Amino acid sequence: MAKKQFKAESKRLLEMMINSIYTQKEIFLRELISNASDAIDKIYYRALTDDSLVFDKDNYYIKVTADKASRTLTLSDTGIGMSAEDLESHLGVIAKSGSLAFKNENEAKDGHNIIGQFGVGFYSAFMVADTVTVVSRALGSDQAFKWESTGADGYTITPAEKETVGTDIFLKIKDNTEDDNYDEYLEEYRLRAIIKKYSDFIRYPIKMEMTSRRPKEGEEGEFEEFKEEQTVNSMIPIWRKNKSELTDEDYNNFYMEKRYGFDQPVKHIHISADGAVVYNAILYIPESTPFDYYTKEFEKGLELYSNGVLIMNKCADLLPDYFSFVKGMVDSENLSLNISRELLQQDRQLTMIAKHLEKRIKSELLNLLKNDREKYEAFYKSFGRTLKFGVYNDYGAHKDTLQDLLLFYSSKEKKNVSLEEYVSRMPEDQKYIYYASGESIERIEKLPQTEVVADKGYEILYFTDDVDEFAIKMIMSYKEKEFRSVSSGDLGIEPSEDDKASEAEENESKDLFESMNGLLAGKVKKVKASKRLKSHPVCLSTEGDVTIEMEKILKAMPSGQDIQADKVLEINVNHEVYQSLKNAYENDKEKLSLYTNLLYNQALLIEGLPVQDPVAFTNDICKIMR
Repeated sequence: MAKKQFKAESKRLLEMMINSIYTQKEIFLRELISNASDAIDKIYYRALTDDSLVFDKDNYYIKVTADKASRTLTLSDTGIGMSAEDLESHLGVIAKSGSLAFKNENEAKDGHNIIGQFGVGFYSAFMVADTVTVVSRALGSDQAFKWESTGADGYTITPAEKETVGTDIFLKIKDNTEDDNYDEYLEEYRLRAIIKKYSDFIRYPIKMEMTSRRPKEGEEGEFEEFKEEQTVNSMIPIWRKNKSELTDEDYNNFYMEKRYGFDQPVKHIHISADGAVVYNAILYIPESTPFDYYTKEFEKGLELYSNGVLIMNKCADLLPDYFSFVKGMVDSENLSLNISRELLQQDRQLTMIAKHLEKRIKSELLNLLKNDREKYEAFYKSFGRTLKFGVYNDYGAHKDTLQDLLLFYSSKEKKNVSLEEYVSRMPEDQKYIYYASGESIERIEKLPQTEVVADKGYEILYFTDDVDEFAIKMIMSYKEKEFRSVSSGDLGIEPSEDDKASEAEENESKDLFESMNGLLAGKVKKVKASKRLKSHPVCLSTEGDVTIEMEKILKAMPSGQDIQADKVLEINVNHEVYQSLKNAYENDKEKLSLYTNLLYNQALLIEGLPVQDPVAFTNDICKIMR
């Protein structure tokens, strides 16, 4: 029979597909196995309506055979087979899928679904083969036919001999090049690894002749190699089993087998959704961060299967960034796939699955927080930063989703607490949720600014992560309680008798503070008497949205943003240092300048800010000592 040409558009598509659609050559095996599984499914469907046909599952399988000597790889199935017309229709016109047409005519009622819905998967064989030969005998026919092609130049269809119904595909594997090692597709252990990776859950046995070793009979200590046929796929995926059949050990073993992580997950989530969208999922909340988690190299995403066939290793669209730590897989029967199984359309089904997963993940984290605090804190230690960034990103669009999952160290409880726990024990007269920012809990505990809030008996949340304050600025308030930094100008605390005395003292010393403000021109917005200091002589507070901690963080960024907080130097008028300031103002203006600079630099050091002129500062100390 003369060689037939592919249609012009099919020829172009074949050339494009071989060179660009698939990013990994190894997936050709997945495609061919999926087609073979479809062919067996078709007999199963036929048996449902044809009483003369008995479907005995034990008689149906897929076999993979490698022959290094002839450089051929053979895939055989006991499926429905193809006639000459089928070969012409399905393999002569690229992107016309017999599986899709069959699926439309025979909608599944019992969970058996056709995997291949597009006709390009078969042609991925040309990525690894110079010649592809298909010998097929259709169910109900005594005549077999052979389809053969070397690629885009066309194909032939001729009569052939085949004893049984089904299809054999022979691939003449390419020779190695400098860039590609095609020998790997003839190595039995490499082939088994590819099958386990992509096709482990195909519902029919995938058989291979595997080399094993056994003790040599009559020869102690010696071994011999032998070949035996093995089923290399597990066939039944864990996510399709009833939850009641599975133990924690089963889920943990699956976690390790899939190499989702080397830790023990703190929680697994098994979902079987049967509603507007049908899917199965097994998700894991890890305990510890992957080594590359906070790097650009980290890729989020869940494994995505369609009817048990791996479509994508990491489908990023299934997880929002703030739940990027979640590991696991999703299997759905009704996703829309385009051209290859690697590429997903942004369709309604995928979006719906992602929304379902997001709600479920949040729900499970909240349950963990309430019912197993120790496990939640172990998780939060690793991934709390991710949740906070999720609150901050997108201008706080996700704050309602995430705020109940946040924890901060409490000045009263001496441990991490949630915002709900904090608000639940606020005294009636407490106006704000108070927080203090610093590099560590130890540093924050020594901050002078915390004194007045602590003296009132109010709880303070300690922010030690660089993202904490930025996230809280996005939340703004929780259960109608605003957040307020202890360094803020207005703490919402009624003045005490001492405070009233301070106000009187401030009015009396108005000229002193104006003079000090003049000496610190450009460094502080103003100098004033403090209402927050008890035992310390001086501190810095801020006015406006940018706090001192935020200024430090922004300046430390690679972009080096020169953003300044509006600083206020606060003086404790009940401290003996204040008397020294008054005396200097009245009697020695040079000494007032010395004292002012010392106090300002002292306030900078308390905040962990750099002293602008260390030499001048040390000279000022020496002057005092003299």
